[in-house]
Amino acid sequence: MLKTRIIPTILWKNENIVKGIGFDSWRRIGTLLPAVKVYNLRQVDELIILDIQATEEGRLPNLGTISDITKECFVPLTIGGGIRTASDVKDILRVGADKICLNTTSYTNPSIVSDIAYMYGSQCVVASIDAKLVGSEYYCYSHNGTVNTGRTVRNWAKELEKLGAGEIIITSIEKDGTMQGYDLDLISLVSTTVKIPVIASGGAGKYEDMYQAIKKGNASAVAASSMFNFTEATPHAAREYLRSKHIPVRKI
Repeated sequence: MLKTRIIPTILWKNENIVKGIGFDSWRRIGTLLPAVKVYNLRQVDELIILDIQATEEGRLPNLGTISDITKECFVPLTIGGGIRTASDVKDILRVGADKICLNTTSYTNPSIVSDIAYMYGSQCVVASIDAKLVGSEYYCYSHNGTVNTGRTVRNWAKELEKLGAGEIIITSIEKDGTMQGYDLDLISLVSTTVKIPVIASGGAGKYEDMYQAIKKGNASAVAASSMFNFTEATPHAAREYLRSKHIPVRKI
């Protein structure tokens, strides 16, 4: 049986770690490299690092910084932000990343998902969906949650799987940073639509939230940021809590 992963998410802006609520009101909460070192010492399952300014500024995440990170990081590492072509992916993998995360570019150029999956394997492609409930339907948003793409989450998740994405990270924009729990309906919508792994994101505030995302939302993994930055919660304690609930997790 596959192990359930617990994945800290780091939002990267100008070499700093930032966090907001609802993809807004960003505030600096630390620096990048020391945080990576701490998570590495804690033997987290994976790390996701997203450069939230890269797309807006029309650039890749700093490759030198990624290289510095990978020298200190000995767990699977996903990098996202500003990726526009398959050759961009080559550069990011070359400096040590294991996977890349796509969001905005995949809407304007869906074939990039297929191109990367063909060149580097589906396991390399983490497709990110940022979603809001509009009326009775969940819609996908791009550009850091500011632009409604007009695509429904259900249809886009199906399309991403067909294009070759290896997994999907689904984030509720409205829940993001609130620490009030994941949007279980949103997670369940995606996990019952696709057969590839689904990472729950946006809203974790306590270990029970993670359990509910797995049990009720059928998530394959749970991602968290504020919970690990603003509370005493740790990935290790989260793992032990889930184990106590009979969720298969990695042993250390």
